Order: sequence, then C-alpha cells, then structure tokens
Amino acid sequence: MTMRDGSTSRRALASACLYLAAGLMVQANAAEKRLVYVGTYTNSKTSPSEGVYKLEFDPATGALTPLGVAGKADSPSFLAFSPDGKHLYAAEETGDYQGEKAGSIAAFAVDPKTGDLKLLNRQSSKGAHPCHVSIDPTGKVVLTANYSGGSVACLPVDPDGSLRPASTVIQHQGHSVDAGRQKGPHAHSANFGPAGKLAFVADLGLDKVMIYDVDAETGKLSPHEPASAKIEPGRGPRHLAWAPSGKFAYVITEMGGTVDVFAYDSAQGELKEIQSITTLPADNKTKPGCAEVVVHPSGKFVYGSNRGHDSLAIYKADPTTGKLTAAGWTSTGGKNPRNFVIDPTGGWLLAANQDSDSILVFKIDPETGGLTPTGSPIKLPKPVCIRFLPQPSSAR
Repeated sequence: MTMRDGSTSRRALASACLYLAAGLMVQANAAEKRLVYVGTYTNSKTSPSEGVYKLEFDPATGALTPLGVAGKADSPSFLAFSPDGKHLYAAEETGDYQGEKAGSIAAFAVDPKTGDLKLLNRQSSKGAHPCHVSIDPTGKVVLTANYSGGSVACLPVDPDGSLRPASTVIQHQGHSVDAGRQKGPHAHSANFGPAGKLAFVADLGLDKVMIYDVDAETGKLSPHEPASAKIEPGRGPRHLAWAPSGKFAYVITEMGGTVDVFAYDSAQGELKEIQSITTLPADNKTKPGCAEVVVHPSGKFVYGSNRGHDSLAIYKADPTTGKLTAAGWTSTGGKNPRNFVIDPTGGWLLAANQDSDSILVFKIDPETGGLTPTGSPIKLPKPVCIRFLPQPSSAR
C-alpha cells in the first residue's frame, strides 16, 4: 500500500511539474516578440508607400518597432495570413488590372527567418477595387470583396500557396435608399463563418449581409438559404466580426454609425438581429464614418473605429446574450482610423490612422476594456490593415 501510495504521489508530482512547465511555456510564448504586417495605400503623392511593411511588437512592453518594407505591392489595403502563417494574401485595391476593370490579389511566401515576403503570383479579383480578403480555416480558398465592382470572388489556393484564377465570381444586384452612396452594390467585406462552411459578405450598397455556401474543395460559392440578413436601410454595412463562441456576429455600419448585433443559428446558417447600438457619443457633431469592428479574444469586449470622430468605441459584451453596453470612447491619436487589431495575448490594441500616417498602441484594461495609449505614434505611410503573423502553435 505504501509503495502504491508513493507511486501515486510521484505520478501526481510529475503531472504537476508537467502542468507547471506547460504553463511557463505558454507564458514564455506570450512574452515572445511578434512580427506585425501592415497593408497600405501606395497611390499617395504626399505619403509615398511601397506596399506591405513589417514591424516587431513586444507584448511585454507594448513597444512597436518598424522593420521596413516586407514586400512591394500595389495598394495592398487588406491582408490575410494562411492558417499556418506561411503565406500572406493582399487585396491590391485598384481598378485596372492588366486592362481589366478589376484589382488583384497577391500571394506571398513568408520567409521563416527574416519575415520578408516573396511574391508568388497575382490573380485578378474579377471586380474593381477589392477592399477585403480572407482565407478559410483549411487554407484552401481565398475570398475577396470588390467594392466598386459590387461582387465577391473565390480563388483556390495551390499547395505552394500561390493562387489559381477565380473559381467563382458572384455579381451582386440591386441598390438601397441613399442615392449618393447606394445606387448599386458595394461589397465591403467577405468573412467565413465559424465553421468555415459559409461566407458572409457585407454589402454597403444593398444594406444586406449576403450568405453563401462554400465548397473549399472545388472553390464553389452558391447562395445559401436564407440568402441574406437585412440591415436597416441607409446604414451601409461594412465589416463583420464573430464572438469567440460563434454564437453572435457584430456588423459595423459605415453610414449609420452603429454596431448591429446578430444571433447566429449555426444549424440554419441564419443571422437574426437582436440589437443596434450607436458608435458615437450623444453629443457628437460629426458625420458617421465607421470602418472596423473587432471582438476581444476573451469575448468580453467589442471595439469599433470611427472616422471623422477619430475614435474607438468601446463596448462590454454579455457572453450569454451577445448584447453590448457602451463603455466609452478613446481618441485614436490620429486622423481617419481604419483597421485595428488586438494582439494574441489580449493585452494590447494597435490602431492604424490612415490620414496621419501613424499607428498607435493602446494598453487594454482587462476588467473594463478601457484603452490607454502607450508611447508615441509609429510613423508609417497610409496604413490601412494590421495583421499579426500567426505562430505555428496558434495556427489552426
């Protein structure tokens, strides 16, 4: 009995040591410096840019250090990494690609030692001004939303990370109530659902989030049933973000200045609106101009960027209902904030200010979600989209 008890104790001690070592390893990984990539507009005469830039981020201090150009590209306004972090895809937001009224999607290989980007190839986006790009959880297909073209395209990915020509292109049809902004469709983002089997395309011109079935093996998109989720006319849905639970989706509206909260029925692939909350303070005098919505990795907080007001709206999220409560606003420290990102530790937020050529780092309060700026803004020409390079251990 004594020997058996002693063996049990030794096994328990060994297990405890393993858990402690694993915990220390997680903490060490969390403290490792990370590479950050920034997509920019390259068509500015006042702030010339060369493409995709890389920076180093220290999660222990919040320090962000520029490392120069990672890869040259033509207005790579939005970026997406493959799940394993070996490849990067950039939406080159132009309207004339090889004589076609389209932009292009560029595929890059990431150098594992330097983090530099090697161009693999480009393919037509099959619509003018692609402004968003995403990749499915298996890494087999890339989606892009063509803003001026009013369409969504699906491009298969070859084993080496390069892109094949678009396998499906769906042209949206129709309009909404704003005669100036909504005369026709304007696909603004294309996101995969939590399981990767559905695509959700926010169309600013239609006031709808279009829903498509995705076959990653063939690269085929087809209308889902229900085919869309409706947005209040005139709001102009722009971007969408999922709660970590996959039970709720948050849609930010550019023209309406709201975050619209949807409950997600995964069995039916259906979005049902349950709340709409303003992104601006009650005393605001500026015109709405929302850009991005991001959910904290904990699911406890949601953030939205306001152009014009040049701020980040902060919300507390109820994990049970998905509903939001306003928790304040913080200046982004620059003009025309676009995309922003939360680092993998959940401790920091990095915001891109397009028209002041800067990126500012904020410390996130884990209890309130509040944001405190740290240090001085990092200067970078016309930043639009920020992405952390996935680590192998965290890649799906």
